[in-house]
Amino acid sequence: MAGKLYIVPTPVGNLDDMTPRAIEVLKAVDTVLAEDTRTSGVLLKHFGIDTPMRSHHKFNEHEAVATVVERLQGGEVMALISDAGTPGISDPGFLLSRECRRQGIEVETLPGATAFVPALVNSGLPCDRFVFEGFLPQKKGRATRLEELKSQPLTMVFYESPLRLLRTLQQLADAFGAEREASVVREISKLHNTTHHGTLGELVEYFTANAPRGEIVIIVAGCPPVATVKVDKYAAFKHKNAKV
Repeated sequence: MAGKLYIVPTPVGNLDDMTPRAIEVLKAVDTVLAEDTRTSGVLLKHFGIDTPMRSHHKFNEHEAVATVVERLQGGEVMALISDAGTPGISDPGFLLSRECRRQGIEVETLPGATAFVPALVNSGLPCDRFVFEGFLPQKKGRATRLEELKSQPLTMVFYESPLRLLRTLQQLADAFGAEREASVVREISKLHNTTHHGTLGELVEYFTANAPRGEIVIIVAGCPPVATVKVDKYAAFKHKNAKV
């Protein structure tokens, strides 16, 4: 009988965000697949979880998937966790989940912490519909992607590192216009969690003077609709046919 893979979110900051069910699953499975066993080791120890861990990260994911699937097919029950948040969201997880589905192995994803949802809701920008972009391409394709997103009407969500935040905000301002509304949220659920609202131009100015730290989510308003001018067809007809 085939085993089962659980995809388990872990806190993005405050350890109190760990759900009782997540703890229960991590204690019950045969193996925990962890993005970084050192980071996850601290988490598991905090909650008294002594389940064996196995490394599963972006540098070995392609090679590791086949072995993990084989073990699942042999009846093992495993849980996949990342350093923080929900695996698969800008973290390893997609390749394994896809291959398990292809091989008929049951996959269950627990609800839980992810950085972009609270950042989006807290931004005050429309969140009934949005696009999640994650990290922009670092070099090749970056300018092209920004050009494609310039006319995107939906609220956009980006992840960024503190070292690249200022450059990214400047590039967003250049591509979308400095007056486009945005929000920068850092250190979600941690002690020094902050949110800064303003135009892209204002945010560039702020973070030029205040170097950011911690994990960052950028929320950018969608492109506003192009204004249309209603034409009075009858008035236009009269003007066209007026006697000089």
